[in-house]
Amino acid sequence: MIQSAKRLDTVQEYYFSKKLREVRGLAAAGKPIINMGIGSPDLQPPASVIAAISNSLGDANAHKYQSYQGLPELRAAISEFYNNKYSVTLNSENEVLPLMGSKEGIMHISMAFLNEGDKVLIPNPGYPTYTSVTKLVGADPLFYDLVEENNWQPNFEALEQLDLSDVKLMWVNYPHMPTGTNATFATFEKLVAFGKKHNILIINDNPYSFILNDNPLSILQVDGAKEVALELNSLSKTFNMAGWRVGMLLGNSRFINQVLKVKSNMDSGMFYGIQKGAVKALQLSDKWFQDQNKIYEKRRKLVWQLADKLHAKYDKNATGLFVWARIPKGKKSEEVTDAVLYDKNIFITPGTVFGSQGEGFIRFSLCVPKETIKEAISRF
Repeated sequence: MIQSAKRLDTVQEYYFSKKLREVRGLAAAGKPIINMGIGSPDLQPPASVIAAISNSLGDANAHKYQSYQGLPELRAAISEFYNNKYSVTLNSENEVLPLMGSKEGIMHISMAFLNEGDKVLIPNPGYPTYTSVTKLVGADPLFYDLVEENNWQPNFEALEQLDLSDVKLMWVNYPHMPTGTNATFATFEKLVAFGKKHNILIINDNPYSFILNDNPLSILQVDGAKEVALELNSLSKTFNMAGWRVGMLLGNSRFINQVLKVKSNMDSGMFYGIQKGAVKALQLSDKWFQDQNKIYEKRRKLVWQLADKLHAKYDKNATGLFVWARIPKGKKSEEVTDAVLYDKNIFITPGTVFGSQGEGFIRFSLCVPKETIKEAISRF
């Protein structure tokens, strides 16, 4: 029998891959399932963006292999977007790298910088892919706890107590998923200083900046950040383009070139039409964000009502596509979410998916129409 690689022993199938299979099975059996578990936008991309991809299909180069670095006009649009939205200056020639999804960027970065045995600082709670990719490349996760009492910000005194001698990378994710907490500029300043002090590459994963958030921030706004920091961003959430797989990596050319060495050996460039659509999306006015957020605000108020039904507490100042809520003391996250799934046919996410610090919390997605959320509330 041909054996799988030993690296697969270090990871499990992604929670949502496995759980959604169960949810689909329940739906196929006739259960009226409401899926409030994942952050896959149900709204449509901008009409002008769809038109841009459609209109590009007859272009002479539309169906050829594309550059590993993306179209120059896409890199220019990303650079201009960062200048307009974050006041960050980026050289579109060598400080911007379009990606086929920012999730893939997590693997590209890890392969570019990590050797077997290197350590990686990973937030707990945090996006599970940081951990799985770290293990897949043979590095070792070193978790740092985020707690509600500290507004889910890093505790730098606790970080300094860790053995940091073998730490190569640090993943941060603000606005934070799953809690919805925004970063502060002070946090980003401390992260840059921490990276410089310990020679650690800091990567901020930043796909939620413009969703229910009046203060979009980038770690690259900090003076000197490019010396030790990279930023991932994405069009998936902001422009309802999750299936298009358009991400981006921003930072200094030396880091970008190392990642490009990996990327150029793993794909053959992003489809031309998708890049043309992405350019159009990045050029939209702020009205797009305002209109989207009006929809999400209405949904969030309803989700708060649903959380109330479960006697769960939430932060009304949180941002992003989710509502993160603390369940009553003594209850377990997975017991609560399974009970809701099997008794009410509503799928919500247990906080433990995101790490041990997620115990006692549940997460609701806002990627559900208002009427469907009302139906979920009525089931209680």
